[in-house]
Amino acid sequence: MDLSDAKVAILATDGFEEVELSRPAEALRDAGVTVHVIAPKSSTDDTIKAWDEDNWGKAYAIDRTLADANSDDYHALILPGGQINPDKLRINEDAVQFVKDFVNSNKTVAAICHGPWLLAEADVLKGKTLTSFKSIKTDLKNAGAEWQDNAVVVDEKLITSRNPDDLPGFIEAIRSQLRAAN
Repeated sequence: MDLSDAKVAILATDGFEEVELSRPAEALRDAGVTVHVIAPKSSTDDTIKAWDEDNWGKAYAIDRTLADANSDDYHALILPGGQINPDKLRINEDAVQFVKDFVNSNKTVAAICHGPWLLAEADVLKGKTLTSFKSIKTDLKNAGAEWQDNAVVVDEKLITSRNPDDLPGFIEAIRSQLRAAN
C-alpha cells in the first residue's frame, strides 16, 4: 500500500505517555498517512492531556470521539502506553470493543509500553508473542501470551514494544506493515 492511502487510528485518553503518541503520529503523518487521535470524550471536550515522564504534559486535540469512530475506516490501530491511559481505557467497554474489532478484522494493532493491557482486556492474546513494559509481563502471560524482552516483537499483525527507547523500531514496524497491506 502507498502510505498516502493509509489511515491509522490512535486510541488514547488522558494520561498517555506523550512521546508514545506524538512521535508515531508525527512520523506517520510525515510519510503521508492519515492519522486520527480517537478518545472516549464528549464532543464538548476535544483534547486529551499527555503524561510526560513524571508530570502532566501538553493537551492534544482529538480527531474523533470513540462513539464516532469505526474500525472499518482504518488500516491500523496504535495503542500508546503510559500507566494511566491504558488503565482507564481497559475499563471502557467501547474502547475494549474497538480494539477487538481491529484484531477480529485482522488489521495491524501496534501497542507500546502499558498499551498491551488493552489487548489483555480484549482477550485477544492467547497464543500471541509480544513484549511490553516489564511491569505488566505477568498480566500478559496470564492472558495467554508468550512474553519476550525485545525492543520490537511482531507476531503477524500484532506489533509491540517495551518503552519510548524502542520507538524508532516500533514506528518502522508500523510503516512496514502498512506498506505490506493489500
